[in-house]
Parts: sequence; C-alpha cells; structure tokens
Amino acid sequence: MNHSLRAARVATFVYFILCGTTMGTWVVHIPAIEERVGISHATLGGLLVLLGVGAFIGMQTAGRLTDRLGARIVVPATGVLCSAALALPGLPRDPWTLAGALLAFGFCNGCLDVSMNAHAVHVEKAYGRPVMSAFHATFSVGGVLASLVGAATASAGLSPAAGMVAMGALGIVIALASARALLPAAPTAADTDPVEEAERAPAAEHRSTGGRVWLLAALALMVMLCEGAANDWSALHLKDILGAPASTAAFAYGTFATTMTIGRLLADRLAALFGSMAILRHGAATAAVGITIVALCPWMSAAFAGWALFGLGLSGCVPQLFSAAGHADTSAAGANVSRVAGLGYVGMLAGPAVIGWLTHLVALNHAFVLLTLLCAATAAAAGILRTGSDRTRETAVSSH
Repeated sequence: MNHSLRAARVATFVYFILCGTTMGTWVVHIPAIEERVGISHATLGGLLVLLGVGAFIGMQTAGRLTDRLGARIVVPATGVLCSAALALPGLPRDPWTLAGALLAFGFCNGCLDVSMNAHAVHVEKAYGRPVMSAFHATFSVGGVLASLVGAATASAGLSPAAGMVAMGALGIVIALASARALLPAAPTAADTDPVEEAERAPAAEHRSTGGRVWLLAALALMVMLCEGAANDWSALHLKDILGAPASTAAFAYGTFATTMTIGRLLADRLAALFGSMAILRHGAATAAVGITIVALCPWMSAAFAGWALFGLGLSGCVPQLFSAAGHADTSAAGANVSRVAGLGYVGMLAGPAVIGWLTHLVALNHAFVLLTLLCAATAAAAGILRTGSDRTRETAVSSH
C-alpha cells in the first residue's frame, strides 16, 4: 500500500469528520438560535425543511460537478464553502434571514456530503477492499466533537454566532490543508484488481446501471427513514410509552447512536469476509428484530436492547448502498452517489414526520411496526448487492 493512498484515506476521514462537525455545530446551537430569533418549535420545523431542500439540491449539483471536475477539486472547495456557510445560521435575528441562511448552509453541506462520498468510493476502489463504513463512522465522531466544543463555548459565554464563526474558520483551514492528499482522479481499469472488478459486477447482467442505482436509492430511502425515525422518536418512546424520566429516556437515542457507530467501525471487516450483500441482508434483519422488540415489549430493559439492535443492524446498510452506487460506474460515481444520498436524505427527513402522522392513528410504539416492515423489505431486496464472491460462497455452501 503506497503512502499517497494512505494519505488519501486519512484526508477522506478528515472531510467526513469536518462534515459531521459542521452539521453538529448547527444542531447544538439550535435552542439558542431559536430563542434569539424568537420563533416557535413549529416555525423552526418549517425552517428545517429548507435545510433539507438545500441539502438535496446541493447533493445533485455536487454529484455532477465531482464527475466533471474531479473530487480533488470539488471536495476541498465544498469543504471551504460548508465551513464558511456554518457562520450564516448564527447571524440572523429574524425568521426570513434565518430561512435563507439555512437554505445556503444546507446546500453547501449537501455538496460536501456527496463529493466526499464520491472520493471515498475512489479510495475504496484503489484499496481493493471495503473501507466505506469506517468513513461513515467518523461522520458520527464529528457530531460528538461538535457537541463537546459547543458545550465548551457555551460555558465560556460565547454567543452562537461567535462559536459558529470560530468553528467555520477552523474548518476552512482544515479543508484547505487536507486537499493535497486527495486522489488526483478516479482509479482507472489498469490501476485496479480485475478480481475486484468482477466482484463489483451487477447481480443481473441485463439490468441497466441507472435502474440499479435507483433501486439502491429506494433502499437508502427506507433505511434512512428508519434512522431518522430513531433520531427523533427513541427518547420520546421511553418517556411517553414506558414512563421513563427524561434523564433515562435520553439514553435511548444514545444507545442507538453508540451501537450504530460501533457497527460501522466493524462493518468493513465483516464486508470483506462475508460480502456487502450479507451486511445489508443480516443487518436489516437484525434491525427488524430490534425495532419489533421496541414496538411490542413493555419492559424498559427490552426497549434498550431493541434500540441497541436497531442501531447495530442499520449501521452497515447505508455505507454498502453508497459504495455499490459509486462502484456501479466509477466514471459517474458522483452522480450515482448523489441519487442514492439524495433519496436517502428525503427518507431521513420524512421518517420523523411519517411516524408522527401514524401516531394520530395508533400508539407510538405500534407505529414502529412500519419500520419493521421497511427493514424486512430491505433484507429481502439485499440480493441487488450480490457479487461474484457471494455466488462463490453460495456454491461452496451448497456443495457441503
């Protein structure tokens, strides 16, 4: 493994942490910004939709730009823009200005998200083994760093604007300093292992790449809808359904997030041993079991176990889908990843709203049955990731 490839992998980790940190910095300052602007929770919810709209547009834009100009140009450029845009939500004092700030910040964050994932696909292809899940794990690390820094700046008496400007300035320096280590271009056929090329072939020869990518995007929507629902409803489930105090209920999301991070740190090694299809199939099945426990069991210990299984099961699913989309056609990795990430992001935003709507019809825990069905459907459709290695394993198993 040459030094430049290791450096490119480290730089990719840095950009994932940067993306997670910028988004996390905004999240930890939401309460203070909401109070300063003087808006209700309902108004804030509407403004957050603009953040999502901006991110979706940014993802589609950056995907095409990354394929055209190369990740080495687009990733640091979007890293600088995202860091600079972080200061914007901290400045407004009225809802209209905040709306524009969130639209711009969402756009820049979406651009960085897709471009760094496209570069991660090229790094993974050059490595010749799965490395995508670890990148996604470090995104979560960025969120943890943001929460720690946000708490420190708040205790020091800094305003949200000052804290966000400082983090943005640091982000700009980091984005520029890491640029030189990125891969200059996508690996060519001559640079990659022909065995790896065979393993990345589609499951069905006649299925078009475009159609396969949209199927991957549909699976990403279902998986990320489940993740979004857990983000917003896990703590409320323990508090409202099981009667846990707020301090205890908060650990429901913490349990989910912790097992998701641990799972992503392990998923690359497991994918190398058992294949991406196995990670998606067994991961989604494990998540289905976990959320079913949450939906049906009345005991708090069981609920924590269910949320833990749910996070562990979902942890490796999205990275496998992003990786498969990027490898479907590495010359269009940016555009393909943008489709999967964009539709997945729609699911992430829709998850809380869908569960909220269902609570008008059934109890919150029973609404989680929808997530069971989505996870089961994902497990059933995991064959779309079947590779040459998977077929070899299946033949070996059947021969015994």
